[in-house]
Amino acid sequence: MDALHEAGVRAAVALQAGPPWLEPFWLFLSSHLDPKALYTVCFPLARGLDPHVSLMVLWVALVAEWLNVVCKWFLFGERPYWWIHESGLSSREQLPLRQFPITCETGPGSPSGHCMILGAGLWPIVTALSHGVARYSHSRALRLLPFLLYVLLLVAMGLSRIFVLAHFPHQVVTGSLAGLALGWGLQRRPPNFHSGRFFLGAALGLLLGTLGLHGLATAAGLDLDWSLGRASSRCSEPSWLRPDTRPWASLVRVSGSALGLALAARHPLGRRAADELRALEPPLGSATLGLLALDLLHKLPQSGDTALWYLGVGARYALGPVLVTSLLPRLILALRRLRGTP
Repeated sequence: MDALHEAGVRAAVALQAGPPWLEPFWLFLSSHLDPKALYTVCFPLARGLDPHVSLMVLWVALVAEWLNVVCKWFLFGERPYWWIHESGLSSREQLPLRQFPITCETGPGSPSGHCMILGAGLWPIVTALSHGVARYSHSRALRLLPFLLYVLLLVAMGLSRIFVLAHFPHQVVTGSLAGLALGWGLQRRPPNFHSGRFFLGAALGLLLGTLGLHGLATAAGLDLDWSLGRASSRCSEPSWLRPDTRPWASLVRVSGSALGLALAARHPLGRRAADELRALEPPLGSATLGLLALDLLHKLPQSGDTALWYLGVGARYALGPVLVTSLLPRLILALRRLRGTP
Protein backbone atom coordinates (compact mmCIF):
# COMPACT_ATOMS: atom_id res chain seq x y z
CA MET A 1 0.00 0.00 0.00
CA ASP A 2 2.89 2.35 0.72
CA ALA A 3 4.11 1.92 -2.87
CA LEU A 4 0.64 2.91 -4.14
CA HIS A 5 0.60 5.93 -1.85
CA GLU A 6 4.09 7.00 -2.92
CA ALA A 7 3.12 6.72 -6.59
CA GLY A 8 0.14 8.97 -5.81
CA VAL A 9 2.40 11.53 -4.19
CA ARG A 10 4.60 11.52 -7.31
CA ALA A 11 1.49 12.21 -9.38
CA ALA A 12 0.63 15.16 -7.11
CA VAL A 13 4.18 16.52 -7.50
CA ALA A 14 3.83 16.33 -11.29
CA LEU A 15 0.45 18.10 -11.22
CA GLN A 16 1.67 20.89 -8.94
CA ALA A 17 4.67 21.38 -11.24
CA GLY A 18 2.35 21.79 -14.22
CA PRO A 19 1.36 25.02 -15.98
CA PRO A 20 0.59 27.80 -13.45
CA TRP A 21 -2.54 28.80 -15.33
CA LEU A 22 -4.11 25.44 -14.45
CA GLU A 23 -3.89 26.04 -10.71
CA PRO A 24 -6.98 28.35 -10.49
CA PHE A 25 -8.93 25.76 -12.50
CA TRP A 26 -8.06 22.90 -10.12
CA LEU A 27 -8.84 25.05 -7.08
CA PHE A 28 -12.15 26.19 -8.58
CA LEU A 29 -13.28 22.61 -9.19
CA SER A 30 -12.42 21.39 -5.69
CA SER A 31 -13.94 24.38 -3.92
CA HIS A 32 -17.06 25.06 -6.00
CA LEU A 33 -18.08 21.52 -7.03
CA ASP A 34 -17.79 19.93 -3.61
CA PRO A 35 -20.59 17.64 -2.34
CA LYS A 36 -22.54 20.61 -0.95
CA ALA A 37 -22.96 21.93 -4.51
CA LEU A 38 -25.26 18.99 -5.32
CA TYR A 39 -27.70 20.24 -2.66
CA THR A 40 -27.38 24.00 -3.19
CA VAL A 41 -26.66 24.34 -6.94
CA CYS A 42 -27.44 21.20 -8.96
CA PHE A 43 -30.70 20.41 -7.13
CA PRO A 44 -32.42 23.78 -7.76
CA LEU A 45 -30.99 24.20 -11.28
CA ALA A 46 -32.18 20.72 -12.29
CA ARG A 47 -35.76 21.99 -11.92
CA GLY A 48 -35.11 23.78 -15.20
CA LEU A 49 -35.08 20.30 -16.78
CA ASP A 50 -37.81 18.60 -14.76
CA PRO A 51 -38.99 18.63 -11.11
CA HIS A 52 -38.61 14.84 -10.91
CA VAL A 53 -34.99 15.07 -12.11
CA SER A 54 -34.16 17.64 -9.43
CA LEU A 55 -35.62 15.42 -6.71
CA MET A 56 -33.63 12.47 -8.05
CA VAL A 57 -30.45 14.56 -7.89
CA LEU A 58 -31.08 15.31 -4.23
CA TRP A 59 -32.03 11.73 -3.34
CA VAL A 60 -29.08 10.15 -5.16
CA ALA A 61 -26.66 12.69 -3.69
CA LEU A 62 -27.71 12.13 -0.08
CA VAL A 63 -27.59 8.32 -0.40
CA ALA A 64 -24.15 8.54 -2.04
CA GLU A 65 -22.86 10.87 0.68
CA TRP A 66 -24.09 8.57 3.44
CA LEU A 67 -22.43 5.55 1.83
CA ASN A 68 -19.27 7.57 1.29
CA VAL A 69 -19.01 8.40 4.99
CA VAL A 70 -19.56 4.77 5.98
CA CYS A 71 -16.93 3.59 3.48
CA LYS A 72 -14.45 6.17 4.74
CA TRP A 73 -14.98 5.08 8.33
CA PHE A 74 -14.23 1.43 7.63
CA LEU A 75 -11.63 1.69 4.85
CA PHE A 76 -9.32 3.93 6.94
CA GLY A 77 -7.96 5.72 3.87
CA GLU A 78 -4.99 8.05 4.26
CA ARG A 79 -4.76 11.52 2.74
CA PRO A 80 -1.58 12.67 0.95
CA TYR A 81 -1.09 15.87 2.92
CA TRP A 82 -0.63 13.96 6.18
CA TRP A 83 0.67 10.64 4.80
CA ILE A 84 3.89 12.19 3.49
CA HIS A 85 4.71 13.14 7.10
CA GLU A 86 3.33 10.08 8.87
CA SER A 87 5.22 7.72 6.52
CA GLY A 88 8.48 9.62 6.86
CA LEU A 89 8.66 10.35 3.12
CA SER A 90 8.97 14.09 3.69
CA SER A 91 11.98 13.59 5.99
CA ARG A 92 13.75 11.26 3.54
CA GLU A 93 13.16 13.45 0.49
CA GLN A 94 12.53 17.14 -0.11
CA LEU A 95 9.16 17.26 -1.88
CA PRO A 96 8.06 20.46 -3.67
CA LEU A 97 4.44 20.16 -2.47
CA ARG A 98 2.06 22.87 -1.30
CA GLN A 99 -1.11 22.82 0.73
CA PHE A 100 -4.12 25.03 -0.01
CA PRO A 101 -7.06 26.29 2.07
CA ILE A 102 -9.19 23.45 0.67
CA THR A 103 -6.55 20.76 1.33
CA CYS A 104 -7.14 20.10 5.01
CA GLU A 105 -10.23 17.89 4.99
CA THR A 106 -10.58 16.06 8.27
CA GLY A 107 -12.26 12.77 7.37
CA PRO A 108 -10.52 9.64 6.06
CA GLY A 109 -9.62 9.69 2.39
CA SER A 110 -11.03 6.58 0.71
CA PRO A 111 -13.06 6.82 -1.48
CA SER A 112 -13.09 10.41 -2.72
CA GLY A 113 -16.35 12.06 -1.70
CA HIS A 114 -16.05 14.79 -4.31
CA CYS A 115 -15.86 12.20 -7.11
CA MET A 116 -18.32 9.69 -5.67
CA ILE A 117 -21.09 12.12 -4.73
CA LEU A 118 -20.65 14.29 -7.82
CA GLY A 119 -20.63 11.20 -10.06
CA ALA A 120 -23.81 9.87 -8.48
CA GLY A 121 -25.70 13.15 -8.21
CA LEU A 122 -25.04 14.28 -11.78
CA TRP A 123 -26.17 11.00 -13.34
CA PRO A 124 -29.91 11.92 -13.40
CA ILE A 125 -29.07 15.25 -15.04
CA VAL A 126 -26.83 13.64 -17.65
CA THR A 127 -29.42 11.01 -18.60
CA ALA A 128 -32.17 13.66 -18.75
CA LEU A 129 -30.04 15.79 -21.08
CA SER A 130 -29.31 12.78 -23.28
CA HIS A 131 -33.02 11.92 -23.52
CA GLY A 132 -33.79 15.55 -24.28
CA VAL A 133 -31.29 15.56 -27.15
CA ALA A 134 -32.82 12.31 -28.46
CA ARG A 135 -36.18 14.07 -28.90
CA TYR A 136 -34.70 16.52 -31.39
CA SER A 137 -31.89 14.55 -33.01
CA HIS A 138 -31.23 10.98 -34.10
CA SER A 139 -27.47 11.53 -33.95
CA ARG A 140 -25.85 9.00 -31.64
CA ALA A 141 -22.87 11.31 -31.14
CA LEU A 142 -25.08 14.12 -29.86
CA ARG A 143 -26.92 11.77 -27.50
CA LEU A 144 -23.59 10.59 -26.08
CA LEU A 145 -22.22 14.12 -25.70
CA PRO A 146 -23.65 14.65 -22.16
CA PHE A 147 -22.02 11.40 -21.02
CA LEU A 148 -18.69 12.44 -22.53
CA LEU A 149 -18.82 15.77 -20.70
CA TYR A 150 -19.76 13.90 -17.52
CA VAL A 151 -16.69 11.64 -17.78
CA LEU A 152 -14.41 14.59 -18.55
CA LEU A 153 -15.75 16.45 -15.52
CA LEU A 154 -15.11 13.46 -13.25
CA VAL A 155 -11.56 13.13 -14.62
CA ALA A 156 -10.93 16.84 -14.03
CA MET A 157 -12.38 16.61 -10.52
CA GLY A 158 -10.13 13.65 -9.74
CA LEU A 159 -7.04 15.53 -10.95
CA SER A 160 -8.00 18.56 -8.87
CA ARG A 161 -8.30 16.42 -5.73
CA ILE A 162 -4.85 14.95 -6.37
CA PHE A 163 -3.48 18.43 -7.05
CA VAL A 164 -4.60 19.84 -3.68
CA LEU A 165 -3.21 16.76 -1.82
CA ALA A 166 -6.66 15.71 -0.61
CA HIS A 167 -6.67 12.28 -2.30
CA PHE A 168 -4.50 9.64 -3.93
CA PRO A 169 -5.26 8.57 -7.54
CA HIS A 170 -6.72 5.20 -6.52
CA GLN A 171 -9.16 6.98 -4.19
CA VAL A 172 -10.53 9.24 -6.93
CA VAL A 173 -10.83 6.29 -9.35
CA THR A 174 -12.78 4.16 -6.86
CA GLY A 175 -14.90 7.16 -5.89
CA SER A 176 -15.77 7.94 -9.51
CA LEU A 177 -16.66 4.33 -10.33
CA ALA A 178 -18.75 3.99 -7.17
CA GLY A 179 -20.58 7.24 -7.96
CA LEU A 180 -21.34 6.16 -11.52
CA ALA A 181 -22.67 2.79 -10.33
CA LEU A 182 -24.79 4.41 -7.61
CA GLY A 183 -26.26 7.00 -9.95
CA TRP A 184 -27.17 4.35 -12.49
CA GLY A 185 -28.58 1.91 -9.92
CA LEU A 186 -30.60 4.39 -7.87
CA GLN A 187 -32.13 6.00 -10.94
CA ARG A 188 -33.43 2.60 -12.04
CA ARG A 189 -35.36 2.31 -8.76
CA PRO A 190 -36.59 5.81 -7.86
CA PRO A 191 -38.50 6.29 -4.61
CA ASN A 192 -42.04 7.61 -4.38
CA PHE A 193 -41.39 11.32 -3.93
CA HIS A 194 -44.96 11.81 -2.69
CA SER A 195 -44.39 9.53 0.31
CA GLY A 196 -43.45 11.70 3.26
CA ARG A 197 -43.42 8.64 5.51
CA PHE A 198 -40.72 6.99 3.39
CA PHE A 199 -38.37 9.99 3.56
CA LEU A 200 -39.04 10.52 7.26
CA GLY A 201 -38.06 6.89 7.82
CA ALA A 202 -34.99 7.42 5.61
CA ALA A 203 -33.91 10.48 7.61
CA LEU A 204 -34.24 8.63 10.92
CA GLY A 205 -32.75 5.44 9.55
CA LEU A 206 -29.68 7.12 8.09
CA LEU A 207 -28.99 9.09 11.27
CA LEU A 208 -29.70 6.30 13.76
CA GLY A 209 -27.94 3.76 11.56
CA THR A 210 -24.72 5.75 11.53
CA LEU A 211 -24.94 6.38 15.27
CA GLY A 212 -25.33 2.63 15.78
CA LEU A 213 -22.42 1.79 13.46
CA HIS A 214 -20.19 4.32 15.19
CA GLY A 215 -21.17 2.99 18.61
CA LEU A 216 -20.54 -0.64 17.64
CA ALA A 217 -17.18 0.21 16.08
CA THR A 218 -16.14 2.15 19.19
CA ALA A 219 -17.21 -0.73 21.42
CA ALA A 220 -15.11 -3.06 19.26
CA GLY A 221 -12.05 -0.87 19.85
CA LEU A 222 -12.00 0.90 16.47
CA ASP A 223 -11.23 4.62 16.51
CA LEU A 224 -13.30 6.00 13.65
CA ASP A 225 -12.21 9.55 14.46
CA TRP A 226 -8.49 8.85 14.06
CA SER A 227 -8.20 11.18 11.06
CA LEU A 228 -9.10 14.30 13.07
CA GLY A 229 -5.84 14.20 15.00
CA ARG A 230 -3.74 13.69 11.89
CA ALA A 231 -5.49 16.48 10.07
CA SER A 232 -4.97 18.86 13.00
CA SER A 233 -1.28 18.05 13.33
CA ARG A 234 -0.37 18.09 9.63
CA CYS A 235 -2.39 21.00 8.27
CA SER A 236 -0.20 24.03 7.48
CA GLU A 237 -2.78 26.53 8.76
CA PRO A 238 -5.18 25.70 11.63
CA SER A 239 -7.78 28.04 10.08
CA TRP A 240 -7.98 25.72 7.06
CA LEU A 241 -9.57 22.98 9.20
CA ARG A 242 -13.25 23.47 8.44
CA PRO A 243 -16.00 21.78 10.46
CA ASP A 244 -18.07 21.13 7.33
CA THR A 245 -15.49 18.55 6.18
CA ARG A 246 -16.05 16.33 9.21
CA PRO A 247 -17.94 13.07 8.67
CA TRP A 248 -20.63 14.10 11.16
CA ALA A 249 -21.30 17.28 9.17
CA SER A 250 -21.97 15.10 6.11
CA LEU A 251 -24.33 12.90 8.10
CA VAL A 252 -26.28 15.89 9.44
CA ARG A 253 -26.49 17.25 5.90
CA VAL A 254 -27.79 13.90 4.63
CA SER A 255 -30.38 13.48 7.37
CA GLY A 256 -31.52 17.09 7.06
CA SER A 257 -32.02 16.73 3.30
CA ALA A 258 -34.00 13.50 3.73
CA LEU A 259 -36.17 15.26 6.31
CA GLY A 260 -36.62 18.12 3.84
CA LEU A 261 -37.86 15.67 1.21
CA ALA A 262 -40.33 14.31 3.76
CA LEU A 263 -41.63 17.79 4.55
CA ALA A 264 -41.85 18.65 0.84
CA ALA A 265 -43.86 15.45 0.24
CA ARG A 266 -46.28 16.42 3.01
CA HIS A 267 -46.93 19.80 1.36
CA PRO A 268 -46.76 19.11 -2.38
CA LEU A 269 -47.67 21.53 -5.11
CA GLY A 270 -51.01 20.40 -6.57
CA ARG A 271 -51.28 19.23 -10.19
CA ARG A 272 -53.39 22.25 -11.16
CA ALA A 273 -50.95 24.66 -9.52
CA ALA A 274 -47.99 22.90 -11.15
CA ASP A 275 -49.60 23.17 -14.59
CA GLU A 276 -50.39 26.84 -13.98
CA LEU A 277 -46.82 27.48 -12.88
CA ARG A 278 -45.40 25.80 -15.99
CA ALA A 279 -47.64 27.93 -18.17
CA LEU A 280 -46.75 31.20 -16.46
CA GLU A 281 -43.13 30.84 -15.41
CA PRO A 282 -40.22 29.70 -17.60
CA PRO A 283 -38.56 26.66 -15.92
CA LEU A 284 -35.17 28.37 -15.98
CA GLY A 285 -36.60 31.36 -14.10
CA SER A 286 -37.93 29.18 -11.27
CA ALA A 287 -34.64 27.27 -11.15
CA THR A 288 -32.62 30.47 -10.90
CA LEU A 289 -34.87 31.82 -8.17
CA GLY A 290 -34.40 28.58 -6.20
CA LEU A 291 -30.64 28.81 -6.65
CA LEU A 292 -30.56 32.36 -5.32
CA ALA A 293 -32.81 31.48 -2.38
CA LEU A 294 -30.60 28.55 -1.33
CA ASP A 295 -27.48 30.66 -1.73
CA LEU A 296 -28.95 33.25 0.61
CA LEU A 297 -30.09 30.58 3.07
CA HIS A 298 -26.62 29.04 3.34
CA LYS A 299 -24.92 32.43 3.72
CA LEU A 300 -26.80 33.18 6.93
CA PRO A 301 -24.53 33.48 10.01
CA GLN A 302 -23.76 30.26 11.87
CA SER A 303 -23.33 29.69 15.58
CA GLY A 304 -19.88 29.14 17.07
CA ASP A 305 -21.25 26.55 19.49
CA THR A 306 -20.67 23.02 18.12
CA ALA A 307 -24.12 21.63 18.96
CA LEU A 308 -25.91 24.71 17.60
CA TRP A 309 -23.72 24.62 14.50
CA TYR A 310 -24.77 21.05 13.70
CA LEU A 311 -28.40 21.90 14.44
CA GLY A 312 -28.19 24.88 12.10
CA VAL A 313 -26.70 22.76 9.30
CA GLY A 314 -29.50 20.21 9.64
CA ALA A 315 -32.16 22.94 9.63
CA ARG A 316 -30.77 24.62 6.50
CA TYR A 317 -30.63 21.40 4.51
CA ALA A 318 -34.10 20.40 5.71
CA LEU A 319 -35.52 23.76 4.64
CA GLY A 320 -33.89 23.64 1.19
CA PRO A 321 -36.22 21.07 -0.48
CA VAL A 322 -39.31 22.69 1.02
CA LEU A 323 -38.19 26.13 -0.17
CA VAL A 324 -37.42 25.02 -3.73
CA THR A 325 -40.28 22.58 -4.36
CA SER A 326 -43.15 24.15 -2.40
CA LEU A 327 -42.71 27.62 -0.87
CA LEU A 328 -41.13 29.43 -3.83
CA PRO A 329 -43.53 28.01 -6.46
CA ARG A 330 -46.48 29.04 -4.27
CA LEU A 331 -44.98 32.51 -3.88
CA ILE A 332 -44.54 32.84 -7.65
CA LEU A 333 -48.15 31.78 -8.24
CA ALA A 334 -49.46 34.18 -5.60
CA LEU A 335 -47.56 37.10 -7.12
CA ARG A 336 -48.70 36.23 -10.64
CA ARG A 337 -52.32 36.02 -9.53
CA LEU A 338 -51.99 39.30 -7.66
CA ARG A 339 -50.64 41.02 -10.75
CA GLY A 340 -53.48 39.59 -12.81
CA THR A 341 -56.20 40.81 -10.41
CA PRO A 342 -57.99 43.99 -11.68
